[in-house]
Amino acid sequence: MIELFQMGGMLFMSILTIELGVVAYFAVKGFMNGDTNTSKIKSAGLLAAITGILGQLIGLFQAFEAISQVGTVSPALLAGGFKVSMITTIYGLIIYLVAILISLILKTRK
Repeated sequence: MIELFQMGGMLFMSILTIELGVVAYFAVKGFMNGDTNTSKIKSAGLLAAITGILGQLIGLFQAFEAISQVGTVSPALLAGGFKVSMITTIYGLIIYLVAILISLILKTRK
């Protein structure tokens, strides 16, 4: 897990982890207070998904810029770059999925 965290880039992976903490905070607050208003949880999860996609796009931009400077790149190296760029997107979407699941659980507790 730590290796994936480092491969995904410390900046965006740290931001996504903070957003996961925000989702967890609102979830605990909802479970403790019996609050069924899940808009904050969903919004924090959506923010994480968008942050993950932004991280991927910035990583791809940097990779394409490096490729344009070098010239020729092997397909294996290009595939490895795509794989690394998708780490932040996957993490952000997992956080969003967790937020949606938590909001569904809280709504069924009425």
